[in-house]
Amino acid sequence: MGPLVSPFAVLFFILVIILMGFNVLREYERGVIFRWGRLAKGLVGGNGPGVVVIIPFIDKMVRVSLRTVTMDVPPQDVITKDNVTVKVNAVIYFRVVDQERAIIQVEDYLYATSMMSQTTLRSVLGQSQLDDLLSKREQINADLQRIIDQQTEPWGIKVTAVEVKNVDLPQEMQRAIARQAEAERERRAKVIHAEGEFEASQRLADAADVISRNPAALQLRYLQTLVEISAEKNSTTIFPIPIDTIAPFLKNWGKQTAP
Repeated sequence: MGPLVSPFAVLFFILVIILMGFNVLREYERGVIFRWGRLAKGLVGGNGPGVVVIIPFIDKMVRVSLRTVTMDVPPQDVITKDNVTVKVNAVIYFRVVDQERAIIQVEDYLYATSMMSQTTLRSVLGQSQLDDLLSKREQINADLQRIIDQQTEPWGIKVTAVEVKNVDLPQEMQRAIARQAEAERERRAKVIHAEGEFEASQRLADAADVISRNPAALQLRYLQTLVEISAEKNSTTIFPIPIDTIAPFLKNWGKQTAP
């Protein structure tokens, strides 16, 4: 029995070693293979996906995911260009486009990208006004995406989007912004009221010009006013007096008062 056990044990050991050389990579995974410390490719299947065969104990393979990573940038204390302290957080979307550079050029590409995002967020927002930070969000997001992508490009990382999520303002600044918005609304209301008065005065001037050229129009307006008053069913008593009757008296009174 002793001599029979040894060959089976050897075969089993060889089979285990062979199976250790087979690796299955998913469609979204790639392998970075080092052979004696140097960058290499698998014997079969290259760097994936699918079955990749390496030499056990000689090759070492590092798996890299090519899927988009969603990373939350922790809240950062930022002093804007107009000296306002705000707390801002963001989210960054990126993925690995070159797995070899992502492993060789940087120790931990996830941590490095996170640190780069935090420093860039403070730098870019520190050069912006508070009003721009609140109103020009799309432009700021585009600037952040462009700058971070330029910094991570040597690592084989592609930053697809950066979105500023929340901007927390101090209570004093919130009250100041509320007062500013209220004053702006009051200013608009006054301007609209003044414009309405100006338009009304223009229309009244036009109406007076028409009536001065056609005295009969004044009589018609007088009768229309009587109809409107009588329609209200009130107790007002009106004694209509023709204007032509008192017109001579008005002319004589004007001559007497003239110097």
